[in-house]
Parts: sequence; structure tokens; C-alpha cells
Amino acid sequence: MGLAKDAQPIYLDYNATTPVDPRVREAMEPYLRQHFGNPSSAHAYGTRARQAVDRARQQVAALIGCAAREVIFTSGGSEANNMAIKGLAHARRHRGDHIVTSAVEHPAVLEVCRHLEAGGCRLTVLPVDGYGRVEARAAEAALTPRTLLVTVMHANNEVGTLQPVAEIARAARRHGVPVHSDCAQSLGKVPVRVEQLGVDLLSIAGHKAYAPKGVGALYVRSGLALEPLIHGAGHEGGLRAGTENVSQIVGLGEACAMLDEGLAEHALHMRAMRDRLEAGLTARFPDARFHGHPDGRLPNTVSVGFRGLAAHEVLGALEEVAASAGAACHGDDVRVSPVLTAMAVPAEFARGTLRLSVGRYTTADEIDRALAALEAVVRRLAPRSTGEAGGAGSPS
Repeated sequence: MGLAKDAQPIYLDYNATTPVDPRVREAMEPYLRQHFGNPSSAHAYGTRARQAVDRARQQVAALIGCAAREVIFTSGGSEANNMAIKGLAHARRHRGDHIVTSAVEHPAVLEVCRHLEAGGCRLTVLPVDGYGRVEARAAEAALTPRTLLVTVMHANNEVGTLQPVAEIARAARRHGVPVHSDCAQSLGKVPVRVEQLGVDLLSIAGHKAYAPKGVGALYVRSGLALEPLIHGAGHEGGLRAGTENVSQIVGLGEACAMLDEGLAEHALHMRAMRDRLEAGLTARFPDARFHGHPDGRLPNTVSVGFRGLAAHEVLGALEEVAASAGAACHGDDVRVSPVLTAMAVPAEFARGTLRLSVGRYTTADEIDRALAALEAVVRRLAPRSTGEAGGAGSPS
């Protein structure tokens, strides 16, 4: 079995990036062809571009339930996270020097916190349980009079576990501490509403939500001061200097409108595809171990560990499927994901962990073909270790 010439592998890596939806491409095209004006220009070309940016801002705001003026466009999720964390830390440095985060954050959050720690901030990294979930009580216990910010992601990009952000935010509010949440993975899969979550800052990334790469947004609650990362003219409410990337912003706005219209329907589809995939894996590999919360998780994500295998070897042989590994190989050194390490996943499963993530375009036929391809590869690489019963399941 192998990939036919010119054939595309089955795409099960939606958590890495999504395709740009045709509706989004169509909305963007006029702003790549004829509507090229600078949104800051006063003439007709600029006015048309400014109207497009304003409309996109309203579309993003409608999806997450905030005022349009509270949406700041960025170059992506990483910049949004940097703007939120660094911007708040610098703006409130006279009030404190302490940040609280979790051990399973994306590097676009955790590395920002580490950078601030190296510059003199104190950092508390909250542990997680075997499902990758933070305890809200632990987050509240970590707060001090010097705490500037709590930043905890909404959904984990590797195992899909949802965090108790609303509970954490309620606790933080009692202490007067702002809360930021990286919602790059949850947007378009589960409801993401700023008031329900109770957050003060919220980051999104276009390329996780059927918009192009290179665009994102940050929600900033009205009245919350941030120090700009990029200084210059007063674009984006004075928080991000630089001429707006109109076509990309239009794409993000249209993607948000599309997600807002069909969230429930597409979540049901993703859950059906995920469950079909997980059931097929369980039937074929009773010794496999699934990571992440069984119920409180994204509807599209499966993280599965094959005992005694190396994920990079499985993916290298799995020509018919595009997916991600839970461990990276550097020569003879296999480095397990920090997320799986924080969850205390046994090394024999962590090294062989694959992340399989479905999306709005995934079909049942693709799931069945992916299962057949995966079964052939895994059984060839470990013919005896993967079919024995007794090791399946997530931790209690």
C-alpha cells in the first residue's frame, strides 16, 4: 500500500492549519485585485478599504460576542499572544511582577512568559492532571497581590482538553487580576464568547479557522490598557502600528461570519468523524492509549499513543495520511511533547503518540481509508505489541 502518483494524502491535521475556505477566498479576491487602497487614505480607494476592515472587525466581534472597537487585528495568534501578555505586563509593571500560566500552553504563550521571567517577572506554571486539565482552585491559590495576569488556553492544541477558563476568570476577578486565553484552537469548534468565558483578553489565529495564514486578532476588554509592541502611527486604536493587511483581514472576517452561521452543525460533523476515527482505532488497537479528557475536549481531536513505537517512524511510513506527532526525533534523541510530559503520559506511549485532527471537510470515507492505512503501518512496525488487550484508555 502506498500513495498513488500525484495523489494527496488524507488530511487529518486541522489543528496545525486549516484549508482556506472557498467562501473566504472569494471574499478576499477583490482586495487582492482592484481594491488596493490604503485604509488610512481619505480618497475613495482608501474609503473602500477602510469599510472592508470595519466590516471584518464587526464579523469577528459578532462571533466572539464583543464590541467591534475591542477587536485588534494582528499578524496571527502568536502576535496576539505577545501583544496580550507583554503589553499587559509592561502597562501594569508598577502594579506587580507575577504571571500565572499552565504547563500545557502553546509556546506562543509559554515562551513569552519565560521571556518576561528572564526580565525579572515571577512566573507560576500550574500543573495539570492526567487529562491535561488545570485545577481552577490551583489557579486561584497561586494568585498574590503582585499578580499581573493569568493566561490559560481555552483548548489544548495537542490533546484537545478544554480548560475551566470561566471558573478561573471568576476567581481572578475576585482578586482584581485580568485573564487572557489563547483560543486559537477552540474558535470554530466550540462556542467562544468573551462574556461566557469572563476573559479580558482573547487571542485567535486565522489559519486555524479556515482563513489565511498571517492574520489573527486580539480581543481587549474596553478600559484595559496595553503597551503597544509595535510603535508608529496610530493604527488599530493605537495598539498596532502599520498599514492594515486588508485582504487577509477581510478573509478572517468572512471566516468568522461563516463559523458563526454554522457552528453547531459543523461541530456535530466533526464529532461524528472524530468518534468514527476513535472507535476504529480502539477496535484495531486495544492496547492503544488515548490522551485528553474523554468528554471535556474539542470535537475534532484524537491523541493516541502506540506502545513501543516512535511517532516519527509511523508518520514516515504513513504516506496516505497527513498528521502530527507527539514526539520529535533529533538524531537518536526522541523528545516527548512537553504537554504529554506534563500529563505524566508513560514514555512508552508518549514516544508513539499521533495527533489526528478532523475538520469541516473530513469525510467518513477518508476516516475509513486512514484507519486501514494506519493499521497496515502500525502492525508492520510492531506486529505483536499493538494488538494485545489490556492497556487502552486514558488515566483516571
